[in-house]
Amino acid sequence: MKAYWIAHVDVSDAEQYTQYTQRAPAAFALYGGRFLARGGRSAAMEGGPARQRNVVIEFDSYEQAVACYESAEYQAAKGHREGAGQAQIIIVEGLAP
Repeated sequence: MKAYWIAHVDVSDAEQYTQYTQRAPAAFALYGGRFLARGGRSAAMEGGPARQRNVVIEFDSYEQAVACYESAEYQAAKGHREGAGQAQIIIVEGLAP
């Protein structure tokens, strides 16, 4: 069953955040992650203001999505994001076919 990372991010240091965005996709690829949305236009219809960046990444399974987040590769990339803004990352399992 597919799973999705849903990330909502406000960037405060674009230069430092770029270090993260240059490294993290390699970790996603190792675990079969595919970007469905990355940046682009967004509007908060309920629940407060929209974050600056909203990202959706699809994985083939919930286990792969969690393994990616916990991997050494992703954690190394994440270190470049820390201090560059605020992020909320949620992993959600998709519906059964």
